[in-house]
Amino acid sequence: MNSLAINTTLNDRISAFAKAGKLLSSYLKKESTESTTVIEAAFYRAQSKNSWFTDENLNYALDQWSQALTVEALESWTTPYHLDNITANIVAIITAGNLPLVGFHDVLSVIITGHHAMIKNSGNDDVLTPMLLQLATDALPELKQSYSYNDGRLTGYDAVIATGSNNTARYFEHYFGSKPHIIRKNRNSIAVLTGTETIKDMEALSEDVFRYFGLGCRSVTHLMIPRDYNFDLFFNGMFVQKELIKNEKYLNNYDYNKAVYLMSNFDLLDNEFLLIKEENDSYTSPIAALGYSYYDDIKDVANQLMTDADKLQCIVAQGTAAQVIKTQLGELTAPAIVDFGSTQCPMLNDYADGVDTVNFLLTLS
Repeated sequence: MNSLAINTTLNDRISAFAKAGKLLSSYLKKESTESTTVIEAAFYRAQSKNSWFTDENLNYALDQWSQALTVEALESWTTPYHLDNITANIVAIITAGNLPLVGFHDVLSVIITGHHAMIKNSGNDDVLTPMLLQLATDALPELKQSYSYNDGRLTGYDAVIATGSNNTARYFEHYFGSKPHIIRKNRNSIAVLTGTETIKDMEALSEDVFRYFGLGCRSVTHLMIPRDYNFDLFFNGMFVQKELIKNEKYLNNYDYNKAVYLMSNFDLLDNEFLLIKEENDSYTSPIAALGYSYYDDIKDVANQLMTDADKLQCIVAQGTAAQVIKTQLGELTAPAIVDFGSTQCPMLNDYADGVDTVNFLLTLS
């Protein structure tokens, strides 16, 4: 292991990141601070590099992190762990770029535990993490020794946290398998509906479906529905997101996928901005589309989800359905069972794939 001298305390690091969170909050409230120009510049540079990063989605991501980066939230997250006497090591982090700041939780976990983050950012999201780290470093200059960036071949690291597709995960396993590692693959999120939901439930579900254009592993891409399900309430709930079709990239995907489905003679449900088709073999759906599958007994659903647990990040469900599924999943830490509208609101201790990143990092010391 590469032993490093990290000359900051946990309290120092918490205070620095909390200062960064406060600056984000002030920016979102349009309160002028010494960092307003820095955040604003990063906001627009991030947009110029990734056109999926709309104003609304960037503001949403920054708001989520402004709420997470508080002294109270950071202390609540770290208190259950024993973070004293950490021997700092170099942890390489390979981030995804599908969502704004999607890799920041890994970076924060490494730094907050007292290790050094060697960050290899995705080219699709390589502006916002450096901005946030700069805000924290401005508050605590010594934090600079806790992270670095790598644009080339990774060398000199002790452990790896890498996120990618199923294909890249095989490469990661081969290349990094000899080091302690967390390697994440594709996962999807689903909603289990019973037909007893309200219009408010469906409007909340529209956030799970459409936030970040459905590009995240926490985005709902598949519905499991009772065989006699009536889609009217569902479509009424989705209607609150109708303005999405005005986004050119989303519209292009909608038109393209509709043409492909029609040419393939699939039976479609279509509300002019979302395509729904029956899909029994996959939880994955393209942008502007959802798959669905029927069930006869919620116990059968629970059994199937137990079998497919390693393919899923979140299950949106409530009431009896949620309880039956939770009982079947038992002690599994993933997928997480969440309420409608909650998939894109993870807490700091909601770890991707159910793998406790902090516990992993503690094994390095």
